[in-house]
Amino acid sequence: MSGQVLAGQPRPDDGTTASGILPRQRARRAAHPKRARPARVQAARATATVEVVIPVHNEERALPGCVAVLHEYLAARLPFDWLITIVDNASTDRTKTVARGLARQWRGVRVLALDARGKGRAVRTAWARSRADVVVYMDVDLSTGLEALLPMVASLVVGHSDVAIGSRLAPGARTVRGPKRELMSRVYNALLRLTHRTRFRDAQCGFKAARTDVIRPLLARVQDDTWFFDTELLLLAEHNGLRVLEVPVDWVEDVDSRVDVTGTVATNLRGLVRLARAKASGAARIAELPFRPAPRPTHPDAVLSVPGMPHLRNLLPFCLVGSVATLMTLGLFTAFRTWWPPLVANLVAVTLSALFNTEANRRFTFDGWSSRLPRVHVQVVLVFGLYCGFTCGALLALHSAVVAPSRWVELAVLVGSSAVGTLGRFALLSSWVFRSLPEPAPVAQPTEEVPA
Repeated sequence: MSGQVLAGQPRPDDGTTASGILPRQRARRAAHPKRARPARVQAARATATVEVVIPVHNEERALPGCVAVLHEYLAARLPFDWLITIVDNASTDRTKTVARGLARQWRGVRVLALDARGKGRAVRTAWARSRADVVVYMDVDLSTGLEALLPMVASLVVGHSDVAIGSRLAPGARTVRGPKRELMSRVYNALLRLTHRTRFRDAQCGFKAARTDVIRPLLARVQDDTWFFDTELLLLAEHNGLRVLEVPVDWVEDVDSRVDVTGTVATNLRGLVRLARAKASGAARIAELPFRPAPRPTHPDAVLSVPGMPHLRNLLPFCLVGSVATLMTLGLFTAFRTWWPPLVANLVAVTLSALFNTEANRRFTFDGWSSRLPRVHVQVVLVFGLYCGFTCGALLALHSAVVAPSRWVELAVLVGSSAVGTLGRFALLSSWVFRSLPEPAPVAQPTEEVPA
């Protein structure tokens, strides 16, 4: 059964939000005798509400066809109540007039008019004012096939994902576009993975959705009002542990584009630098986001693995970083040894390599962990002191046992002590410095019911 237009929707063009959304229904669940009742009971909805936002600027030609196709698809295929919102951001042609005509022609279409330009501003304003359970935005050219909409929305409605995005670069995606745009897209997303270690593959596809209760705290922190809005939103979402679902899409390029490629590249590069600084300083953490509990077994009698084993997933990147740091230590020690005694040369070499090692592990091994940075820095200094003392102690033991050992023997002892010290550093960093924060105590919730 297809969904319906949200009942009682106004048709203003002054920014009035959607209203008349059906109340959610609740379900009572029996607890297993061996399984604790969840702290929060997920609502079982008779229906969900979806608001689809179309940001437009000077799109009088493309808008009518977009609304007609989208309205027909939603009415026939989307099994949720829905609303289409056209957001005009300071168009200078007849776009606003055309949009108002479409709102009068089609039930379930409204217009929101803004006085300032910016795709990001348009999406943020409409999403922030929405009363729907799920908010969506898509480009007016409908380059992305609408078949991907329902998989995205369904994952958000059931609470599995927090943000859902269409991807032209995910396995299974099919795209028809020119080589220039293809190259630029792949280079940009590769740059994201290199500089921010993103897990999603396509930040710029104009086809995204989110749970409204999750997206509002993010929208308050996103600063960009233009084309970097998408990237900034996703970087903040992933950095704060939200689950981002990536759905492969069919995508056909529309060459009638309003994108200023040169200006967009410059804006994006500045935005990436700004977000990197925010992550490093801890300013990118958002405390207001809904709490998502750690994974727990579904089966009440599941046999679990040894506690603490998840730390082993960090061992490989830690070893890679440690190998680079060890080579760096050996190179610096060899250079400094020509001027200084072994203990001084080792202290300077280990200090420099430890700075690299700690920052690389924070970014790559422990996923950009940045909470409580002052405490982390103090703990890192203590761990470094233990590591440096261990390697210096190994060199002292060598010189006390062997008179004038060769440079190769010194290097061998340094490598061995560094390897043992690295394992100790990993244990301390994973279990003490970068340990996961304890989950907050669950809050008892009243029993929730669904009518029979």
